[in-house]
Amino acid sequence: MLTGKQRSYLKGLANSEKAITQVGKAGITESFIEQLDLALEARELVKVTVLENSLLDTKETANEVAQLLNAEFVQAIGSKFTVYRQSSKNPKIQLPRN
Repeated sequence: MLTGKQRSYLKGLANSEKAITQVGKAGITESFIEQLDLALEARELVKVTVLENSLLDTKETANEVAQLLNAEFVQAIGSKFTVYRQSSKNPKIQLPRN
């Protein structure tokens, strides 16, 4: 569980990141989850775009994705959301303590 300070820190890092994947008309598919799992392991912080034609709510989708991937929901703004999961092999992001 992220603290407010850690979430704020991650929001700052995510601000300069571009979305690397998107949820489309098919919704949250198995291949999408596999792709995002690999991206989280490599990057730890990932931004995702929810396309308008998917008819999904961004925040609900973000929470579902975070739960499926055992990740932390960071933020949802407009049609984009950000999730974080510390890499098990090569941690890069040093979160602030409380």
